Amino acid sequence: MKIHTPFSQRRGKFATLLSALFLLLAAFVLSGCADDNTDNSTDNSDTDGELVIGLTDAEGDFATYTVDVKSLTLTKASGEVVHTLPLSTRVDFAQYTEMTEFLTVATISSGLYVQAEMVLDYSDADIRVEDANGDAVQVDTIVDADGNPLTELTMAVKLEGQNSLRIVPGVPAHLTLDFDLKASNSVEFSPDPIVTVEPFLLAELDVEKFKTHRLRGPLANVDVANNTFDVIIRPFHRHMSRHDIARHFGTITVTATNNTVYEVDGESYQGNAGLTAMEALPRFSATLVRGDIKLNPRRFVAHEVYAGSSVPGGSDDVITGNVIDRTGNTLTVKGVTLIRTDGSVVFNDNVTVQLSRDTIVKRQLSMGADYDIDDISVGQRLRIFGTLASRLEMKAKRVQMRFTTLRGTVVGMGVIPVEPIPVTPFVVDLQAIDGRRVSLFDFSGTGQSSTGTDATNDANPAAYEIVTSSLDVSGFSDGAPVKVRGFVTPFGSAPADFTAHSVFDVALMKGVMAISWEPASGTAIPSLAADGMRLNLEGVGRFHHVSRGRVAIDLTTLTVPPSIVPRADGKGLYLINQAGRHQLHTTFARFADDLNTRLSDGARVRHLAASGPFDNTTAQMTSGFVKISVK
Repeated sequence: MKIHTPFSQRRGKFATLLSALFLLLAAFVLSGCADDNTDNSTDNSDTDGELVIGLTDAEGDFATYTVDVKSLTLTKASGEVVHTLPLSTRVDFAQYTEMTEFLTVATISSGLYVQAEMVLDYSDADIRVEDANGDAVQVDTIVDADGNPLTELTMAVKLEGQNSLRIVPGVPAHLTLDFDLKASNSVEFSPDPIVTVEPFLLAELDVEKFKTHRLRGPLANVDVANNTFDVIIRPFHRHMSRHDIARHFGTITVTATNNTVYEVDGESYQGNAGLTAMEALPRFSATLVRGDIKLNPRRFVAHEVYAGSSVPGGSDDVITGNVIDRTGNTLTVKGVTLIRTDGSVVFNDNVTVQLSRDTIVKRQLSMGADYDIDDISVGQRLRIFGTLASRLEMKAKRVQMRFTTLRGTVVGMGVIPVEPIPVTPFVVDLQAIDGRRVSLFDFSGTGQSSTGTDATNDANPAAYEIVTSSLDVSGFSDGAPVKVRGFVTPFGSAPADFTAHSVFDVALMKGVMAISWEPASGTAIPSLAADGMRLNLEGVGRFHHVSRGRVAIDLTTLTVPPSIVPRADGKGLYLINQAGRHQLHTTFARFADDLNTRLSDGARVRHLAASGPFDNTTAQMTSGFVKISVK
């Protein structure tokens, strides 16, 4: 595999060094797969096939990472270059950690594609990182690996062997671009933030099939009888005028079910009634769909549909973020994506929102339930429609409570004395709420007693009580890392503090190991062979963690030193960076031989990054990707 733009990862004093991959996940065939014995040497382009392209991101440390995707091209074995992106589009990669956004549907000639290339334009980038206080700070200095100001970046990867992308008529393929911000960027505060961008692309077939997909764009038509509707893709928040329709990114047919919920022009529907309401909308009405890709046959099935004025960027200004403080009917919302009625999108770290008794309150995926402003509490993620008095103040007309994601570790089970049967909540030591550190949230006023609010019952992030209802959490032991999605308890009603919709065992997720040694160490790797390496944590710096789903495990607290072993076949991507030069090995054995030689010649280890399954008991990671920086 030829790598065009390899990189090394460096972290500054306050930034988290958690390095994984920028994945270009290719050739996930949604409705079938080619025979393993197919001859991939030919390039049959007599007919066309369909390629659906999505964009996602692994979780990172950026409040916003907005750049322009200038172009996306595929190169055939014959040398023909195919352009798949009709227009440059602006993307905030930091938003796409929980979902995949449809980017384009390309009808391209059949045949074997051997390279993919994407160009990012940083000339008008809006990148912000959290400082030591958790505040989002604008990054004005963006440089490449050599320290030169960065304006445009080209990234390419070879699609070879089992990772080849073959387009076949009648067999749609799905290409997902996965941009891992942690792996491609390093941040240093000195004292202002400097972002160094060092991209690295690779091709894999292991697509994250179960991420929710999101589709945006104008409504093309509705077929109530067949429970479908078509949406012209307009990815992310790109504004689309009527005369620009012809240069669209393709069209996707959406399948609806009786369980699909709708919000159309502010009104809620479910099933066929929602399709009927959409049919009454003018053509090209704004539409936003969340759903899943299903196979046999391949189709995109909608869970949630928003249309007309219910789509951000319509007749109201819209903000999305988390409540970090509530005083009376005034909210402080942090980490805000602000969408204006003209389609422009900006990021504001804090916005003050004024509620009133006229404010309409709804909850994601809920039908028929009555909610009001008293249901909005600290921590809750919101989408708010209203009128901006300024970029820092809004009067709320409509509020939708969105799923909120908690991350932390289990500290046991509690008891809440509720008549007639006490509630046994799941208790978690919170690390973050929707990626923001819990120290940013003021939980004052969230607790209650028989006579009203009670500060002693305010939510305690170190012992956050979660009602799990019928969810089975019996398998979680104390200290287990978890991710919980659901809704915050109404303001002034804790305990419990949260109601879970789903609970994820983070230990089952792929982990990212990051360790730095300060100063660089000659004894960081006491044992290294073809079957793995053992690590020595003496002299580690700020970074000595494994992160899974943004839940961090401190390696220095484990009873055994960490180790890394290769996958069973020994194959992967193993990178050594020394003095600005990069050596890539595709087997762990060759990587071990090369690194042993360097260490014997006096090289010292600065930092290590690896990704893969991690076992807390043995402190062992099984990895197909390891990156070592030595000096």
